[in-house]
Amino acid sequence: MRRFSASVLLLLFVFLGCCRATDLLVLSAYHRPDPFGSIVVSDLAGASWDHSIQLAAARGGYVSFQLVVKSDRPCSACKLSVQSSQPVDVYREWFHFNTPDKHYYPDALIPVQLPYSFQMPDSGNVIQGQKVRAFWVDVWIAPNTKPGVYRGRARLVDGVARRSVHFTISVLPAEIPAQDVIDVNSNSYGDGWLQAQYPKALAGSGRANEDEKFHLIQQYYRIFDENRTSYGVLGYGHSGDMESGFAPELAGTGTQKHIASWDKFDRLFGPVLDGSAFAGTRRGPHPISFMYLPINPTWPANYLWWGEPGYQAEFTNVVGEMERHFREKGWTSTDFEVFFNQKKRYKGFEWDGDEQRFPKDMRYFLIYSDLLKKALPADTPVHFILRADVSWMMNRQFHVLKNAIHAWCTGGDVILWYLNQVPALKQQGDIMWNYGGTPPVQDVSTAITFEPLHAWILGFSGFERWLAVSPGPYPFQALANGGTETLVYSGERFGIEGPIPSIRLKLQRNAVQDLDLLEAEAKQGNREAVQAQVVHLFDHMTLSEWRHSPSPPPPGEPLDWDNTDLSDALKPYEAQFPTPQPDAWQRVHEFALKSSGGVE
Repeated sequence: MRRFSASVLLLLFVFLGCCRATDLLVLSAYHRPDPFGSIVVSDLAGASWDHSIQLAAARGGYVSFQLVVKSDRPCSACKLSVQSSQPVDVYREWFHFNTPDKHYYPDALIPVQLPYSFQMPDSGNVIQGQKVRAFWVDVWIAPNTKPGVYRGRARLVDGVARRSVHFTISVLPAEIPAQDVIDVNSNSYGDGWLQAQYPKALAGSGRANEDEKFHLIQQYYRIFDENRTSYGVLGYGHSGDMESGFAPELAGTGTQKHIASWDKFDRLFGPVLDGSAFAGTRRGPHPISFMYLPINPTWPANYLWWGEPGYQAEFTNVVGEMERHFREKGWTSTDFEVFFNQKKRYKGFEWDGDEQRFPKDMRYFLIYSDLLKKALPADTPVHFILRADVSWMMNRQFHVLKNAIHAWCTGGDVILWYLNQVPALKQQGDIMWNYGGTPPVQDVSTAITFEPLHAWILGFSGFERWLAVSPGPYPFQALANGGTETLVYSGERFGIEGPIPSIRLKLQRNAVQDLDLLEAEAKQGNREAVQAQVVHLFDHMTLSEWRHSPSPPPPGEPLDWDNTDLSDALKPYEAQFPTPQPDAWQRVHEFALKSSGGVE
């Protein structure tokens, strides 16, 4: 028998003890870890660390979970691998210091190649006292996947020590529809912000710099589309100033005004309008559903001619050319939005285009509706739609502008007072969206699912997050605004030329998948019963509470209201909603699968 000295035995004991201090655990998608070995406070309820997880999924979508490496000691040679019969995408989670509450939250997701070698603590995401590295796992269930139970394993190697966790996925016969019932739109403005987020990629000049900028914008369309979210980028400012490429180049004046070149516009938007920008994604190539047009009070017609025949001539000439170009290109699957974003307080124009508050401003929409009719053939297959974002005067606008506006984006919960008008507008073919912000990272994880669910319950066709690409100047050092203006981050820090997703974007995507299944069931059966069960599972409320405001609008005319009046009138409605539990959407997910003929 071989003998060891006491010192060797002691070293061996210490080494083995250190190995046992490193563990590989699994968490649900809804319980985010912090970097110190716990769960973030807002997601703490119902959290469970485990060495295995059982999941269920429909075909044609993703199912997600988290892997967490916990270690009480430094580790310089960790390696993570994942074995699965279904395709997996693995991301490392970045812990952001959140300035509003001085806590850390994981949000940005950096894609990694497996096997992935790393160290503990993270030398890039430097956090004093860090004990956790976390990874997000997306498992793709292709539409043609055979129903059944599939198994996988994640494995961590730490020196000579090995840890494993197992996961099973019950793939059901149900298939998620390719067309989403709710269009969740992520909004953006121009391209001025790209330079700050991609200083290396955009360090050049001339045509090369322009091509790189256009490519980056297309990457934003691509990442949102991959996560069942549309992307809308408005190419002009409040005074009508246009970003390069967002409009075709013009020449001439009056009756001679015409489009001189389509080159930049087609290079920028052609790939997203014909669908080729999405080639190689799991959803496949397809045209985008919506797109802002460059039309504004001073483009294509010079606003100095407003009210004169020259304005009409310039407008109808150019818009008519746009229609012909789009038709010849076959861009007939996209709704092209004519949207006015200015407010008179910005001192660019004397009327509000966005969130009109003054009754006399409605006449401008009527004039532009008439101009569009003059510019476009009656039988055009190209979809030009006049859009209005409405809040203060929406009740009056629904009546006065019902034959002019065909895309309504309603502000927040104000629509609750006029919800009875939505069916009639939808019946005449109008698009109905609601809009608002993005929950901050310190909110419970399932907060991101509320707006898509709310839109579906109210009978809307979409929800727009008003700004979704602005994480702040130093998001990997600190989130100044809690991430309320972003769902993606620049990947340049990590050698990626383009955006990277967030946990909140992934959770929202998974919710939209479930809404697609629920809508299919609602069409087949009792919609009220399906929706009532969903809201009960989500927060134990009733359908009536979700759809009706317990308080009336403020007294008087909208012109006399201020933001405080609106806020106070809406407080009783908003106060009745409890903070959802971290597993609130998990209950909805299970019901969606059961309703689609899946799990019992």
